[in-house]
Amino acid sequence: MSTSSEVRVAAFDELDVRTFHDLLKLRIDVFVVEQSCPYPELDGRDVDPGTRHLWLPGERGPLAYLRILADPGGVARIGRVVVAPAARRGGHAGRLMAGALRVVGDRPCVLEAQSYLVGFYARHGFAVSGPEYVEDGIPHTPMHRRIGR
Repeated sequence: MSTSSEVRVAAFDELDVRTFHDLLKLRIDVFVVEQSCPYPELDGRDVDPGTRHLWLPGERGPLAYLRILADPGGVARIGRVVVAPAARRGGHAGRLMAGALRVVGDRPCVLEAQSYLVGFYARHGFAVSGPEYVEDGIPHTPMHRRIGR
């Protein structure tokens, strides 16, 4: 497990049980409960050897979280980007995304943005790469990181 400017980075087998519980609780509280999207949050990708979990720790649990998946062809896929409701508007998502891009390095990188966040991801070097679609009742937009950033 390593840290970089407060951002914690770990593979699944480096996570202790309490930390993984707290990360899953944040994801479920926001994606399933707050956004009213019942879906299988445990998709099997958390345990993949190439997956990296990134989070900002807080006194009462994680402030923000995302995971980086290793897709075929060396592509990094950022997903499950979430900020705890009480921690929103604190710049945590930006710090976490900057940490994620340090981990990704020069690899190609993609994500599926909730459409209202396209501008946020654009500020981190991502561009729209396909048409908007609706998943679980929420508009999403595919994006990729522009090369040379």
